[in-house]
Amino acid sequence: MNMTNKMISIVLILCLALLPLKAGIALGSEGERENEVRAFLDKLYKARAEVLVSRDTARLKSYYLISTKIGRHACSHEENRTNYLNEWAGKRSIKLVKASSDIRIVRLRMTGETAKISLVHSLKIDYTYSNKIVPVQSFGIGTEHFLTLKKDGDAWKVHKEWYLDPLDENPKKIAATEDGLSPSVSYDKALVDSKKYRRARAVEYANKYAGTAWGAGNNHRYNRKYADYSGQGGDCTNFASQVIGDDEEGGGLPKTGGWRYFANKGGSEAWIRTDSFYHFLVYSGYGKLLARGHFQDIVTPSAKHPQGAISRIEPGDLIGYIISGSDVDHFSIVVGFDDYGYPLVNSHSADRYRVPFDLGWDQHTKYLLVHIKD
Repeated sequence: MNMTNKMISIVLILCLALLPLKAGIALGSEGERENEVRAFLDKLYKARAEVLVSRDTARLKSYYLISTKIGRHACSHEENRTNYLNEWAGKRSIKLVKASSDIRIVRLRMTGETAKISLVHSLKIDYTYSNKIVPVQSFGIGTEHFLTLKKDGDAWKVHKEWYLDPLDENPKKIAATEDGLSPSVSYDKALVDSKKYRRARAVEYANKYAGTAWGAGNNHRYNRKYADYSGQGGDCTNFASQVIGDDEEGGGLPKTGGWRYFANKGGSEAWIRTDSFYHFLVYSGYGKLLARGHFQDIVTPSAKHPQGAISRIEPGDLIGYIISGSDVDHFSIVVGFDDYGYPLVNSHSADRYRVPFDLGWDQHTKYLLVHIKD
């Protein structure tokens, strides 16, 4: 081998030796950027939770790419939900105490200076009352988020975000009570299972499988025995059917020809569709409509309901929600009352755990109070 060939061989050997090192440097850079994104997301959701209580929405702007229209929209959405939650609390004599946040990143994809993320967010809200001394109360909300982040100089910022937000309502259209207080129900019955309807188990099921919401059981997972209809119009009715009808853990109401779940095919129309489910309940004899009306209609005392229609609701019963017209848009499950007596509900799409029953709705919403017969 002459000197020229030796030199070529040495150069080749050095290049081959450096390849893994260069690859490691590239991988390290990619991993470093991912760590930056993860750290940014932790800070973002922590800040958003804190702002829900402090109401210092100006603090949010530094996290968003407000030089773009879509970035400004994402930021203003968070400002609006902050205002809605606080305005709602004010109309219920509720004082927000603390909000805490936890995220779980499902998917993170990096392309240059852009990051696309899907994650689930569990939010805990602590509150108390300004007109009554009660211990601090808590409820949970769970949401699934899809974000695009972009590098702006040395900082990551939110370019756009989408999620089904249960607090995305107009702060100026919140229903108010006549006395400015929260609705309060005195319920002292023992929660028991009857032969027809296992009411206590139904509530346990609703708490266990409330999904991504803070407070829910089952490691924040739905019951995998059932399909998830979140991407097909919502999973709220499917969940309500499970709560009252699951044989093993839920209420155990007997299935019928029109209302049932098939392991390989999914739920029937009455099992998964809000209007069909509602009509099945009231015409099958399984349920009874206690009242129908706007917020003030169901909380204000009347000749028929001296303590308001809402006082007749029990844990294990259902509440239907109508946004406009006559079609039912959502169902939730009554799971109890806070220490003030406020009726609390669980639901899917978005996931709620022991949330005040009217939070996330406005003055135009109509409520259907459905009692499940024992």
